[in-house]
Amino acid sequence: MTTYRTLLADRRTRRLLTGLGASALGDGISTVTIAWLAISIAPADQVGLLVGLALAAYTLPGAIGAIAFASLLRGRSPRALVLIHCLLRTSFLGLIAVLSLAGSLTPSAYVALLAGSSLMSAWGNAGEYTLLSELGGPAGRLAVNSLASAQVSFAVIVGPSLAGLLLTRIDPGWLLAADAASFAFLGLQAWRTPTHSTTTDQPVDTRGAESGFRLLRRSDLLGLIVVTWLFFFLYGPVEVALPVYVAHDLDADAGLLGVYWTSFGIGALAATVITGTLRARKLRRVTLLIVVGWGACLLPFAFAPVGVTLVCFAVGGLIYGPFIPLTYALFQSATTTANLPSVLAARSALLIVSTPLGTVVGGPIVESIGAAETLTASGIATVVLAAGASILWPRNSPAGS
Repeated sequence: MTTYRTLLADRRTRRLLTGLGASALGDGISTVTIAWLAISIAPADQVGLLVGLALAAYTLPGAIGAIAFASLLRGRSPRALVLIHCLLRTSFLGLIAVLSLAGSLTPSAYVALLAGSSLMSAWGNAGEYTLLSELGGPAGRLAVNSLASAQVSFAVIVGPSLAGLLLTRIDPGWLLAADAASFAFLGLQAWRTPTHSTTTDQPVDTRGAESGFRLLRRSDLLGLIVVTWLFFFLYGPVEVALPVYVAHDLDADAGLLGVYWTSFGIGALAATVITGTLRARKLRRVTLLIVVGWGACLLPFAFAPVGVTLVCFAVGGLIYGPFIPLTYALFQSATTTANLPSVLAARSALLIVSTPLGTVVGGPIVESIGAAETLTASGIATVVLAAGASILWPRNSPAGS
């Protein structure tokens, strides 16, 4: 608590955290809004496809930008990286809002503008965490990261429910305008937060990643990365199918979609808080239980009533929440301190595309078999993944312990 009080007593830290909190809330609102706007402008026979493309476009191009702009942006200050990212988000999301409110937004323009807004997302994230690292210093780095993460978790709870409530009353364009404004506010706060850094590393260190890929060929690490990649990939269709399930299968409004994501966020936040109480052993077994548990929570969507699926989604959030910190712990226990940065760089390069690719694939699947059936199919595939991993993922190794 002393560290938290020290951090929050610093004006620069308060400014940056306030900006990050605002943009996190904007993104939380957009979790529902982007999908709902896609549903409203999509041709009747392409709803699932457009939802998948829109959600992927909001994140996937960041992986392209991380590589394409490396030579141009390497050496820029972290504050400049945040400002460029905020400029793109504000401009493109603002244009989407204007076109939506004018009734002139086409599906192709929507996907293209979302993609343009996300090109700098990896660099912007690198700039944000570089600024946080310097503001926190060696002693306060973990605490300031925790404060930023807590804001994101809170936004996942509040943002979707707020969007669901407002979308029953106003055009989605107004909510995307609010998201654009939140990034403008973050840019302003970052601009007002001077630091001593003048350069930043690439968000994905290509040299480190090259050696990291060689290390990932170890059977234990390869098994872990494959399980993680497939788990995230199989989660991707859920982001496409859930809004279509609410809008078409249940014939409900965006408020119910917000309730689903809010229940998930509450469960995930609670689980994240208690994750630190777990013992640092048998993490492989716990990880596989998380995979099979999340898959099981998706199975009822094809046949159960709304009340049951809401409870299942909340329990799913409770189960899903610890997955990321636990898998990080597995990487940390399986590699030396000297090798860890290159392994994590390779991990980031591989995993950044998994969920967006899952959303892209999820669109045609929803069109083919239906939203509820897609959710259940994702659950079945996830349970099968856990069963296969329990056999193929080595047990007698640091990452398999």
